[in-house]
Amino acid sequence: MEVPHLPPEIMRGADTFTESLFSMRKLDDFVPKSHPLRSIRVMANEALAKMDRLFAGMYEADIKGGRPSIAPEKLLRAMLLQVLYSVRSERQLMEQVQYNLLFRWFIGLAMDDDVWVPTVFTKNRERLIKHDAVIEFFNEVVAIAEKKCLLSGEHFSVDGKLIQAWAGHKSFVPKDNDDQDSDGGSTGDFKGEKRSNETHESRTDPDARLYRKGNTAGELRYMGHTLTDNRHGLVVNACVTR
Repeated sequence: MEVPHLPPEIMRGADTFTESLFSMRKLDDFVPKSHPLRSIRVMANEALAKMDRLFAGMYEADIKGGRPSIAPEKLLRAMLLQVLYSVRSERQLMEQVQYNLLFRWFIGLAMDDDVWVPTVFTKNRERLIKHDAVIEFFNEVVAIAEKKCLLSGEHFSVDGKLIQAWAGHKSFVPKDNDDQDSDGGSTGDFKGEKRSNETHESRTDPDARLYRKGNTAGELRYMGHTLTDNRHGLVVNACVTR
């Protein structure tokens, strides 16, 4: 029996968009079982669980009143995502968390949870840095890696890298210069002017330094160094030169 040919408009799927009123799926269902973030999250949570006393001390001053702050564990997981995926700013990170289910799952935010305002995220991030929570988190992860025999302790590599600072050339002005605009930059023309880290500094990022690599022009940067275990490619120490 010959099968009748259907018109193309019937064979083609309809371009429709219909949302269900309710969903029974969890965020974990959207993350592939083999995704590398799964093992990273397990190790990160193991390290964060050992930092409970440090977190409690950070928020002792807030016990008297005020609104509850962002959980430091979620902040550190968000900062880890920012490093792993090279997200260049807190504002862009918060934008991606808004629609990225993988990021929400890793941080610990439900589908309906509000995403933090970038300025609030930045303020709480500074608290973590002030109390050396970021350094403690890194050290705990290294300790866990060593406990699981992921560090050989035999062969290491040291790598240096120039990290671009978010500061413009016009902000790099003489330290005793009063000729500045409202944004802290120079109002004059700096071309042909001799500038050095001893006599000049950035008004928007005072910790940045003028570095050059090869025959390229000097730019405001940070100099980072990492010590990596060769066997498993894990960073066991890091520092930034200012």
